[in-house]
Amino acid sequence: MRSRSYQRYPVDKTMKCACGGKAVYTRRYSGQIFCKKCFNNYFERKVHDTIRSQKMINRLDRVGIGISGGKDSTVLLSVLSKIAGKLEITLHPILIDEGITGYRLSGINAAEKTCKSLRLNLKMASIKDLAGSTLDELQELGDSKPCTYCGVLRRKLLNKEANEQKLDKLATGHNLDDEAQAIMMNYVAGDINRLHRLKGTATDSDLIKRIKPLNRIPEKEIMLYALLNKLEVASDECPYAKENHRTKIRDFINILENDQPGVKHKIISGWEKIIETSIPEKKPMHKCKVCNHPSSRKTCRSCELTEEIKIKRKGATKELAD
Repeated sequence: MRSRSYQRYPVDKTMKCACGGKAVYTRRYSGQIFCKKCFNNYFERKVHDTIRSQKMINRLDRVGIGISGGKDSTVLLSVLSKIAGKLEITLHPILIDEGITGYRLSGINAAEKTCKSLRLNLKMASIKDLAGSTLDELQELGDSKPCTYCGVLRRKLLNKEANEQKLDKLATGHNLDDEAQAIMMNYVAGDINRLHRLKGTATDSDLIKRIKPLNRIPEKEIMLYALLNKLEVASDECPYAKENHRTKIRDFINILENDQPGVKHKIISGWEKIIETSIPEKKPMHKCKVCNHPSSRKTCRSCELTEEIKIKRKGATKELAD
């Protein structure tokens, strides 16, 4: 498994965990040293405490897990399966097949193995079922970027599947790094409303509330948990993931974190203070006139993109006929 933003920090072999065990990780921003057992205990307790402190889950909730087979969602599902009994919840993994040749299959295989080992039923849905085309086909036909199609259609599919399964919450594997990057991107754009939306509060009864139990855990610690516990994780990188504004923000934050350990946590703390003292603009929610899905627009973004593709497809068919 590889991650461009993951940095390995060397561990002094002479150092020991507080329990006397062999050190496997030194957390730079706190100076703590962990052996494998203590790291696992800390990690799982951190996820549990995050859920409790942010009031993410209620007793008897049916919790959907958006799983891709990658490290974040696999670790999330594995940890939640360990603490589900304590939380008194049930887990329902959902995988969205984007239709990316040479990429998605390894993620599906990893997700299926993980779910089988945890005795969980994996529900799969595809972008092709929703839009009539795979992501590969969409990026050939449409004018928007592949990541735009993927993000919009994946969100709608996850919510659709969660509604059909009558789930109470939908958990995603967003980690501390993801949150810090999203916050900084919205700082730069001066978008207070989007900063508030990062809280994940559902504004319509048909929108399943999203939760992020890993949002206070750095990416490198998630990577380490996956490695130490030999989890089945797909490490392929999406072929559409290219250098963009987000990657520049990510690299900038990682440079700051390397120089000043703890910067990512401080970004989160600053964001929490901002949303406590600012009032977001409230946009009325509608039902999309095409699909009846909750949206702040009369026609939801997903249906706009799908209609765009239909027009392009008809044009391409007409050209071939002529």
